[in-house]
Amino acid sequence: MTTQASVLENLAEVRAMIRKHKRNDYIFSIIGLVALMIGLLTLLTLFVDLVVDGYPRFTLDFLTSYPSRRAASAGLLSAWVGSLLVMLVTFFSAVPLGVAAGIYLEEYAPKNWFSDLIEINVTNLAGVPSIVYGLLALGLFVYGLNLGESILTAGLTLGLLILPIVIVTTRESIRGIPVSIREAAYAVGATKWQVVFHHVLHYSSGGILTGIIIGMARALGETAPIITIGALTFIAFLPPSPVSDVAPFINFEWLQSGFTVLPIQMFNWLSRPDHAFHINAAATGALIIVVTLLMNGTAIWLRYRIRKNIKW
Repeated sequence: MTTQASVLENLAEVRAMIRKHKRNDYIFSIIGLVALMIGLLTLLTLFVDLVVDGYPRFTLDFLTSYPSRRAASAGLLSAWVGSLLVMLVTFFSAVPLGVAAGIYLEEYAPKNWFSDLIEINVTNLAGVPSIVYGLLALGLFVYGLNLGESILTAGLTLGLLILPIVIVTTRESIRGIPVSIREAAYAVGATKWQVVFHHVLHYSSGGILTGIIIGMARALGETAPIITIGALTFIAFLPPSPVSDVAPFINFEWLQSGFTVLPIQMFNWLSRPDHAFHINAAATGALIIVVTLLMNGTAIWLRYRIRKNIKW
């Protein structure tokens, strides 16, 4: 009887502990949900406020007109074209190098103290404030390499900014591939490069693409490093076209052109005392948020589609 009573007592204690843990899990889930809703409601409130303020400027003329000293006729043409060209340079300067570095560090680099040091530094660089990259670019690209305040300088600066993000996401995506995939490929005689190119990269492409798009979305909204390198706040012209009608049909003069981008144009309008310019700034802010959300949504959708088609 004593043994049975002891067992029942222990059982009651276990049940009480389980109830306590379930209660704690429930409380934690409620706290997490409240925190999530606060963040979403804050973003939604700000976005709705921008849309309401900038609604009068949501027209095609606003996207196809140059900046002007008159708020009613000012537009975003030079800003969104500049953002597009800067993002083009950012993509080609950061993505190939970042993906290649991530593959090397995860698949080829020897596991020693030097590799650990590189990994720690890359992880830390992903959290460095963007203004630091602007100061680095000012000294290296603008004054050191004499690239000037150009689209090339801005693209390389933002490329440095998102490079650690691309490297980290590439490594994390590769780590998520089961070892059995590699072992199966080696078992049928595949070389190291064949395993990496045909299997590891194929299965990790969803996560890599997600990291690239999220990094580009961050670069699109960056202002501090672009201001630091001396981006122009008022431009009433477009850079030369990258495509020419003369062989070899590619023009690189646009890389050395002056530029402005959407966040800089928004900052310029906000600094004006006229309230009409603030309406333009609100419309620009809403446009930046929409583009950023679309890029992040595209990243999530691509990751879902790619992972759905993967058959382990």
